[in-house]
Amino acid sequence: MSQQETDQQVDDGFVVDTEETAEREEAYRERGTARPITVVGHPVLHKECKDVTEFDDKLAALIDDMFASQRAAEGVGLAANQIGVDLKVFVYDCPDDEGERHVGVVVNPVLEELPQDQRRLEEANEGCLSVPTAYAELARPDYAVVHGRDAKGNAIKVRGTGYFARCLQHETDHLYGYLYIDRLSKRDRKDALRQMEEGTARYPIVENA
Repeated sequence: MSQQETDQQVDDGFVVDTEETAEREEAYRERGTARPITVVGHPVLHKECKDVTEFDDKLAALIDDMFASQRAAEGVGLAANQIGVDLKVFVYDCPDDEGERHVGVVVNPVLEELPQDQRRLEEANEGCLSVPTAYAELARPDYAVVHGRDAKGNAIKVRGTGYFARCLQHETDHLYGYLYIDRLSKRDRKDALRQMEEGTARYPIVENA
């Protein structure tokens, strides 16, 4: 099955992102070039990104670079503004709680609002490539559905549970100007920033002016 066919395959309206994961991720990554990661304080991280309107070769090249950057930084998800690009795109290479690997890309993501009876919060340790070496406990719903477009502009839906649901919410947040530390109490946010200040990122970052 070709990469495009895999990306377009759907099950019950949702993208199937668990097939040929290694082959698809490697193909993206080998075409791309890793870029340094922007960190908290960089203006592009603290505002809503622009909608993608052109689904062209330039977007495809950005997605390749995002996969390369994600792998270089050893992340499970990456938003475009984390490499300094003001566009609503995120990529992911993330396992769920059962250990199944999910690989894909979402353009112009919108997180579906869950009915109250489906909102089961799960508290877990969360970190971010843009807040290197820092972690904090954060409660998020254990199920998430994201609507958006694929790299060709086709409408898609992605769903996740557990850790993968956390990833989908975390990356969508990025593209609307929110980091996970913005959802913490003032005390916990201060502690996360302290952890970052005391640590050393294991990957290249963009130093804030």
